[in-house]
Amino acid sequence: MALVHPIFSVLVSRPELVMDHVAGYAALMQEEASSVGTEVTKRGIAWVVCGVGMLLFLILAGVALMLGTLHETFHWSLVLVPAVPLVLAAVAFGIARKPMPNRAFAELRAQLGADAQALRTLGGRP
Repeated sequence: MALVHPIFSVLVSRPELVMDHVAGYAALMQEEASSVGTEVTKRGIAWVVCGVGMLLFLILAGVALMLGTLHETFHWSLVLVPAVPLVLAAVAFGIARKPMPNRAFAELRAQLGADAQALRTLGGRP
């Protein structure tokens, strides 16, 4: 039974192998983060559109309410104009609330698991 884990002997004798392995992890993390980053950006834009749409709806609904009480007659435009940003906000809310895909960082997790299993095997623990 060795006192030192085999990974330490590799660290001392061949540090370039470890650095190449760490660089591979960094590249894999960057690749997967860029794919997840576009999803996060899309959701961020959807939240902004939802907020602006709700703000426009509230402003236009208030103006429509004031105009409706001033003229005492019903016009469909007083309902339709505020409804457009409300529908836009609802669609943006639906896009923003979609769950993140489960495949996010799945390849990185699989690689970490494989490496952990290899280290356990080298260390003599199954």
